[in-house]
Amino acid sequence: MQKTTFEKLRRFNMIMGAFHLVQGLLMVVFAVTVLGDINPAFKITITQNFLNYDTVAQRLFLDQKALFDLPFGILVGVFLLLSAGAHALISFPKKINEMYNRDLSKGINKLRWFEYALSSSVMIVLISTLFGIYDIGSLILIFIINAAMNLFGLDMEIINSKRAEGEKVNWGPFVWGSVAGIAPWIAIVLYMLGSGDVTPPWFVWAIVGTYFVAFNTFPINMVLQYKKVGKWKDYLYGERTYIVLSLVAKSILAWLVLFGALQPA
Repeated sequence: MQKTTFEKLRRFNMIMGAFHLVQGLLMVVFAVTVLGDINPAFKITITQNFLNYDTVAQRLFLDQKALFDLPFGILVGVFLLLSAGAHALISFPKKINEMYNRDLSKGINKLRWFEYALSSSVMIVLISTLFGIYDIGSLILIFIINAAMNLFGLDMEIINSKRAEGEKVNWGPFVWGSVAGIAPWIAIVLYMLGSGDVTPPWFVWAIVGTYFVAFNTFPINMVLQYKKVGKWKDYLYGERTYIVLSLVAKSILAWLVLFGALQPA
């Protein structure tokens, strides 16, 4: 019975990976062939802020230099292609699929959290640039703290997989991961509202609203798993829910962010 369930889950991963792959390729093609024609003025230049010294005034001042232009549209596609690659890794190599099944039997999915740490961190960096966060130092910090949020999720599963029967759930990693996850959005909201007199365009609010919903559905799924509510008593049901949430949330966010590239310069 369990072997049949795992086989169905493998096929499910293949199907969802195909959805990610097709969308990712479409976005890369769109970025390379169409985006520049639709909005040739759209360009995000990543910068580096640093202290410089004014020899005349004899004081330090904040200076800036351009580093490179961000290949925005291509990275939106890469975000989805990373997810497609993770699904392929789970589905095709036999040894990795066997490891995946063993981990699921213990209530763990290491590959999920590593993939989220990469793909969602790429997306949060792209979203940050739409709000005007161009400094390389800030973007690196945003990437790392978002990745850390997901790795707290892995810690949550590893720690609680070792609980004795009847022992209480350790919610520490869940709490600290939630704190880490909200940090990039504090920075984004500060940039969004910084001017005080500019009304953000519709896609900005759509991205924020979509993220808020997506941000809450993943931890809700985890809570339902550990509370063993209804169908979530079966860890594999929660796993399938993670896979569906991942496709839906990433697809909506990816297209919204890509449409954000069509904004006026």
